[in-house]
Amino acid sequence: MAQTRWIRRAAICGVMVFPILATGCGLISQDTKGEIDPPQQTDATGAVDGTNTGQAVVPGQDDDSNLTVYLEDRNGYLAPVSLKTTLTENAVDEAGKKALEIMVDGGSMASQLPEDFRAVIPKGTEVKSLHVDPKTQLATVEFGGTFNDYPATDERTIVEAITWTLTAMGAKGVELWYEGAKLSEMPQDGFPLDEPLTRSVGINLEAADGVNYSNSTPVTLYFSSQTTNDEQYYVPVTRLINRTEETAAQAALEQLITGPLNTKDLISVLTNDVEVTNIKQQDDTVMVDLKDQAYEEGLPAPAEMLEAIVLSVTENTGADKVQITLNGQKVTDENNVSYSEPVSRPHHVNAIKG
Repeated sequence: MAQTRWIRRAAICGVMVFPILATGCGLISQDTKGEIDPPQQTDATGAVDGTNTGQAVVPGQDDDSNLTVYLEDRNGYLAPVSLKTTLTENAVDEAGKKALEIMVDGGSMASQLPEDFRAVIPKGTEVKSLHVDPKTQLATVEFGGTFNDYPATDERTIVEAITWTLTAMGAKGVELWYEGAKLSEMPQDGFPLDEPLTRSVGINLEAADGVNYSNSTPVTLYFSSQTTNDEQYYVPVTRLINRTEETAAQAALEQLITGPLNTKDLISVLTNDVEVTNIKQQDDTVMVDLKDQAYEEGLPAPAEMLEAIVLSVTENTGADKVQITLNGQKVTDENNVSYSEPVSRPHHVNAIKG
């Protein structure tokens, strides 16, 4: 049923064939790095509904903090961007409302957005309220103003940006209202809103070559891209692939090795001669062993590759941590981060300079 609904949502919006173009349920963090967190002796972060979302909570915070919002890059892809902002209270409702206000085109923080990124919620939209139910973790958002005034071709992008931003803050689902009334569908192109929005809607959708839609499954992959100033950042892409007996982690890694379908705007993070030799999940940790004949033992491995693996594996499995070996050997990246012990997903992804 869930798979049928995912296909229905995508098919209604006409994006199945061509692409249209962060762990835990925490809220805010002062961590501005886009790097993988080193091994920590902490409990699991309690990700909502098995989804790792890339935010962590710092209680009692009332000064500058980071929020991760989803913005559209110059190539038309949504990407998480970590921005520093000021929150007066450590409250889910306040932070979520602030994040959505940042995402309004031409809003009060427009000048602080990175140069190559734009906010996708329609200009003139008012974020009237946001409430997250403490029991169900359902985020109810009421918009006003010109929220219903946008090109139909932007509708799915708007839905994805709102959904992925709020689920990154711990919401289990998202419900949209407009001027006092619950929306059963989006105003312009009829994207269905009869059930709460979750990350199952996907992001930056695309379909693998030769995919059979009636027997398919989505995997979300993290590829690399660059700003006009050559600053690297990660882009999540949900790819529809033929259903197999492989685990979600195995399928995700093999698609990472296949690389991006759009090689003009996205950069592969793994070479196509890398092989997945072993994957095992134990409790909240996925252990991955890769075979790469070009890798020389003792040399640092590319941080970009290892970070993309952690992001992709945690996104698709619900695991909190990933442990990586190359050719059965311990591996450390160029930043001297060791992956021989489990590493956690970063608190924030893509702290891009303005």
